[in-house]
Amino acid sequence: MSSGDSAWLATPSPPASLPDDPLIHREPPLDRLRRFAGIRIRVAVVAALALAGAGIALTLTPSTAIDTFVSSSSPDYAATRASYREFGTDPIVVLVRAPLTTLIQQGPLTTLSRLEACLGGQQVRLDTQLAAYVPVSAAKAKPYGGRSSPCGKLMQLRAAKVVYGPATFLNRAVAAVNTEIGSLTTQAASTVRAAEQAAQKLAQQQRLDATATKAAVQAAGQLALERQLAAVGDSTAASVLAGVPSISDPTFLRQIVFGAATGATTPVARFSYLFPASDAAVIQVRLRAGLSDSQQQQAIGWIRSAVSMPTFRMRGVSYTVAGEPVLLADLAGEIGGQLGILLAVAVAVMALVLLAVFRRRRRLLPLAVALAAVAIAFGLTAVVGGRLTVAEVAVFPVLLGLGVDYGVQFRSGTPRGAIGVAALATVAGFLALLISPVPMVRGFGVLLVVGVAVALAVSALCVPDGPGGRLPAPRLPHALLASVYGAGEILRGVLPSLIRHPRRVLAVAFVLAACGWVLDAHTAVQSDITKLVPSGMPALRNLDTLERVTGVSGEVDVVVSAGDVTAGAAVNWMRSYERRMSARFGPSGSNDCARATLCPALSLPSLLQTAGGSLSAVPAYFQRAVLTADDHHAILAFGIRLMPLSRQRQVIESMRAALNPPRGVQAQLAGLPVLAADADGSLSSVPDRLLMLALSLVLVGLALLAALRRPRRVLVPLVPIVLATGWSALLVYALRIPLNPMSATLGTLVIAITTEFSVLLSERVCRQRGAGMSLPQAIDDAYRTTGVAVLTSAVTAIAGFGVLMVSDITMLRDFGVLTLVDLSASLVGVMLVLPATLSLVDLRATS
Repeated sequence: MSSGDSAWLATPSPPASLPDDPLIHREPPLDRLRRFAGIRIRVAVVAALALAGAGIALTLTPSTAIDTFVSSSSPDYAATRASYREFGTDPIVVLVRAPLTTLIQQGPLTTLSRLEACLGGQQVRLDTQLAAYVPVSAAKAKPYGGRSSPCGKLMQLRAAKVVYGPATFLNRAVAAVNTEIGSLTTQAASTVRAAEQAAQKLAQQQRLDATATKAAVQAAGQLALERQLAAVGDSTAASVLAGVPSISDPTFLRQIVFGAATGATTPVARFSYLFPASDAAVIQVRLRAGLSDSQQQQAIGWIRSAVSMPTFRMRGVSYTVAGEPVLLADLAGEIGGQLGILLAVAVAVMALVLLAVFRRRRRLLPLAVALAAVAIAFGLTAVVGGRLTVAEVAVFPVLLGLGVDYGVQFRSGTPRGAIGVAALATVAGFLALLISPVPMVRGFGVLLVVGVAVALAVSALCVPDGPGGRLPAPRLPHALLASVYGAGEILRGVLPSLIRHPRRVLAVAFVLAACGWVLDAHTAVQSDITKLVPSGMPALRNLDTLERVTGVSGEVDVVVSAGDVTAGAAVNWMRSYERRMSARFGPSGSNDCARATLCPALSLPSLLQTAGGSLSAVPAYFQRAVLTADDHHAILAFGIRLMPLSRQRQVIESMRAALNPPRGVQAQLAGLPVLAADADGSLSSVPDRLLMLALSLVLVGLALLAALRRPRRVLVPLVPIVLATGWSALLVYALRIPLNPMSATLGTLVIAITTEFSVLLSERVCRQRGAGMSLPQAIDDAYRTTGVAVLTSAVTAIAGFGVLMVSDITMLRDFGVLTLVDLSASLVGVMLVLPATLSLVDLRATS
C-alpha cells in the first residue's frame, strides 16, 4: 500500500462498548451442547453416526429413471406411465445385421425364433400342423442354456411385456395363414360334401345310371368349391390351392418380406419397423412396467448376454443392443464408477489445501469432519428411501468442500455466531432449488440443505476454535496458499480506491450485472441425454449405429383411448393422423427412414392394413402389442431420429397440436423423447430460472433479517450477492458452455455460496466498527484477518465444485467447469464491491 493511501488508516477512536448484538449475546444450541459434553464424547458420537451413515449409504442405488428428469405430476409423465403399464416400456432394440435373403432361410430363421423366445422369457417348438414355431406352455418351458443362463434369468424375472421381431412376425404370419387355410379347408370340404350329397340324392330321384350320377356328383362338388374360393378372395384361394405354407419355405417368406415382385431385395415399406433395410432386421423388447431400476438394468444386461450366447451365433450375422433405455441404464452404471473417482479426487484436493494452510497438529481434522458429515447426510438420504441420481453424485465433492470450509472457519477463529448466520443464509439460498421443474435438481437441493446443516453441526461439535481470525503465514513451497495470501494483499491494495469512489464501483458493477441478466435469456440450454453422457459410452455408439442403419433411435407413442378403439371413427382417425404425420415428417421415399424426422412403426392401423382390414385376421400376439384386451386403448408408434432437443421439442409440439381426435376418443403423446422435450422446455424457461433466483434472494434476505434483526445490516452483504447473479450470467454467456440440468442452477448456487463470504466479511467490519475503529480501519482489518480465512475456505468450497471437472459424465464436467470459473469470479467481484457498499452504509450506526 502506498504512503499516499495510508491516511485512510487513521488512529482508531477509543474502543466503545459493544452493542447488544444477537451474534454475541445469544448462545447457540450447539455451544450449549459443547459445554455439557467433552470433546472425546462428541467425537465418538459423530464417528459412530458417520460409520452408521456410511454403511446405510452403501444401499443407495444409482438411478436414471424418467421421474428424475421430469416431474411425476406432468400429464406427459402420467401418459407415459399408463402406456408402460399397458404396452411395456420404451423399446430395447436388438439390431440384427445380415442380408434379409439370408435371415429368411430355414437355419437362420430357426435360430432367430429361439433368440426372440429367449428374450421374451419363453421357449418355442415346431408345430407340424401350423408349420411354424409356437411358444411352449409356461409350465413346460425350459430356458435355452438352463436356469442360470441369461435366458433363464429373463424367464424367472418375466422381464418382457412383449417381444416382436422378424422371426416372431413370420412364424405368426405362417401360423395365421395355416389356421385360416385349415378353417377354410374344413369349411370347403363340408360344403363340397353337402353339395355332393344333394347331387347324389337328386340323381337317385331322377333314376340316373351310375356313370351319370358320378358325373353329377363331381360337377356339384367342383361348383361348390369354386364358389367357396371366390367368396374368400383370390389371395386366400391361391394359398389354399398352392398348399400349406411353411416357416421353412423361403419362397413364401420372400413374398411376405419383399412383396410379389420377382427377385426383389428391398423390404416392403409397411414392415419397416421389422425390416428397415435389405441388410438389417430389428427385434424390439418392451420390458413390463413395475420393474425396479436395478431390475431394468439387470434385464438389459441379460439381453446383452443372451445375444452373445453360442446358441444364437450365426456366421455372417451380428447383433447390436441399443435404444434409449439402454443408454439410461449404462449411465446409471457410470454413476457408481464416477462416485468413487470424484470422492477420491476431492479428498486429495482438500487434504493438500489443509496441509498448506495449517501447521499445527490435526491439520486434517476439518477434512475428517467433512467426511463424517457427508456419510451422515447420505445415510439419511438412504433411510428416507432416496436414490442416487447424477445430480446427487455431484453433492459428494461439493458437500465435502463446504464441510472443510466450515472447519477452516472454526479453526481460524471466526466467531461462531457469524458462521452460523452465514450457514443459515447458505441453506436459505439452496432452498430455492426445491422449486426447480427438474426432479433431480430438487433432490440436489434437498441433499445440499441437509448436508450443510449436518456439516455445520459436526464442525461446531468437533473442531476447536482457532486463534482469532488469522491463519499462519504460508511457507514458500505451498504455492496455492501463497497465491491466496497474494490475492488478499492485492485486494487490500485497492481498498482505498474502492472506498473513495463507491458510486463509481457500484455503477460499473451494476452495468455488468445488467448485461448478464439480459444475456441470460440467450444462453444455450442442453438437455439431450445423448449430449450429457460420456462420449465413449458403448451404448451411445450403438445408438448412433441404430440410427445410421434404421433412421431412428427412439420412439414416440400416441396413446389412443376410447370405449372401443377398434370402431370405425377411432381407426379412421388413427389412419388419418398417421398419414398426416408421415406427409409432414415422414420418409420421402417408399421406405427411406434414413432422411425422415418421423417414421411410422408398429400400430393398429398398420396391422389392420396387413390383415386386409380384418382385426380377427391379426394374430392375437400382435394385437396385444398395440391393443389392450378390453379394446379401450391402442398405440400409434413413430420412430424418431436423434436431433437437437430444441428441434425435437418443436416436432413433439407439432404432433401434439395435430391430434384433435373425434368426440369420444382421447389421444396423448408418450415415451422418452416426449419427456426429454418436456425437460428441455423446463430448462429453457427463462422466467422459471429468474423465479428461482428471485426466491433464493428473498429467502437469503429473510434468513439474514431473522438473524441480524436490522434491515441495513442485511442490505450490505445482500447488494454484492444480487449483483453477483448478473456477473455469473454474463460469464456463462461468454464461456459459451450450454446450460444443462445441473448448471441451470448456477445462479442459485452463486447466491448460496457467496452469501457466506459476504456475511463473514461484513459482520467482521460491523463488529470492529462497534469496537470503535474507523470504517477504513475496520475494512482493512476484516480483509487482513477474516478476508484471508474467507479466501482460504473459498478455495476449499469452490474446489469441491471444480473436482467435478474430472468426471467422464459430460453434464457433471460442464457443471464443474462453470462453477469453478463462475464462483471464483463472483467471489472476487463480491470482495471488490463489498467495501464500496460498506462505505455507503454506515454500519456503526446500525451495529
